[in-house]
Amino acid sequence: MPSRRDLLRCAVVGVAVATALGAGALAWSSTLLGEYSVMDMGSGDGHAGHGGHGAGAPGGHGAAEASGAVSVTALTAPDRPADVRVELVARQGTVEVPGGRSIEGYTVNGTSPGPEIRARQGDLVEVVLVNESVADGATLHWHGIDVPNAADGVAGITQDAVPVGGRHVYRFEAHDAGTYWYHSHQVSHVQVERGLLGAIVIEPAETAARPDAARELDRTALLHIYGGQHTLNGRVADERIAATPGTTVRVRVVNTDQGTAAVWAGVPFRVAATDGHEVHEPGEVDGQRLLIPAGGRADVTVVAPDRGAARLHVGGARSLLIGAVSDADDSAPPVRQPAKTLDLLAYGAPAPLDFDPASPDRSYDYVIARRFGLIDGRPGNFWTINGRMFPDVPMFAVTEGDVVVMHLRNDSGDVHPMHLHGHHVVVLSRDGVAASGSPWIVDSLDVHPGESYDIAFVADNPGIWSDHCHTLPHAVDGLIAHVMYDGITTPFTINGDAGNRPE
Repeated sequence: MPSRRDLLRCAVVGVAVATALGAGALAWSSTLLGEYSVMDMGSGDGHAGHGGHGAGAPGGHGAAEASGAVSVTALTAPDRPADVRVELVARQGTVEVPGGRSIEGYTVNGTSPGPEIRARQGDLVEVVLVNESVADGATLHWHGIDVPNAADGVAGITQDAVPVGGRHVYRFEAHDAGTYWYHSHQVSHVQVERGLLGAIVIEPAETAARPDAARELDRTALLHIYGGQHTLNGRVADERIAATPGTTVRVRVVNTDQGTAAVWAGVPFRVAATDGHEVHEPGEVDGQRLLIPAGGRADVTVVAPDRGAARLHVGGARSLLIGAVSDADDSAPPVRQPAKTLDLLAYGAPAPLDFDPASPDRSYDYVIARRFGLIDGRPGNFWTINGRMFPDVPMFAVTEGDVVVMHLRNDSGDVHPMHLHGHHVVVLSRDGVAASGSPWIVDSLDVHPGESYDIAFVADNPGIWSDHCHTLPHAVDGLIAHVMYDGITTPFTINGDAGNRPE
């Protein structure tokens, strides 16, 4: 009788053959003899798909050789010396939460959040992850950075989880300036919630030459909840930013939690960037709140007032005081959260895109709902994508260079912050209303109950990429699909000997 590994390899050969023949989008099914088989799902758009990938299935070196396919391990950064080198040591144990109570969780270099990494646009970044004591293994995913696929840090897709005593090297070029973060993508619903994370900022290449750079302060505001305690940069406390009148302060808000974060102020502010991409001609926001999805980021600028301080509320429970502040400052009392939400679909001024989404090469539906069923023998009310339950969900097949349009629709009763790895998308419309402001470019997008979005991206980063809800318990219960490029395979498996469990 063939072994499970033999059957898996046969399935992979099926993927390679389907890829070569130009078959429709594929999904993995675990229904045949309890093993994995390939199942043609159809692309759902009238276009021919060219391949697929599913959790639990390895790419297989043999299949790659047979089809001329490329392994994810070959999709790496240029072979040149690193400009920024960092070692991050992951530990499991007690996390000290200044101003609050300690919890049991994970630290990076002894703290949570871990150290902020700073690089300049164009730098080659090299990070060594050392797993000192995380029992389930660990990885690092560079949330929002369009890294080469080998560096994406998803256990079972782009690497094996790093075991205790192991190490793994991540290398990527910092192409896009902006605000990002890193976190484990192994048992992520546990390890992220309990602290295995940190911020990474890529500064613009031209910052040093910019005449106004000296008049702008730059601060990070990382939001995280540790055991019910709302923190700002790891502390259960507000922060003060001393700034002379007229100084512009850029606050990089990073929402690492499982729910949406609100940002508002008692003075006008501007949204300078979303998910690492600058807003074109952002206007003043007054009397409105900005909502940031789970996993999302927004750079907000506030001008220090002529007298006293301005209070910027971040995440509801925490604030930053900006201006002439002291430990006893009371010149900026708390402000009630506005009921009106800033609509980023119409914010800022229009600007041309560098591609045309009007005539896409691929069009896909991504419809979220839920139904009762079994996952790994466990009964429950699980998420579905296009009516199918994990692992039998469609894989979205693309060819490098494709313009891809995706129609997201939420037929469930929950908010879903949808996160696509390796790419940024531009929001074209919401509920049929076309975007009218600055190009709204994101990697994390809240889709509310009953809402639908049309989004577009260029398939310019070959690999196998997760496309999932960043309310991570939702991903555990099946709200995850993948974008797979033609001719790409992986030698890694979910579960198996390495114990890879990305969600």
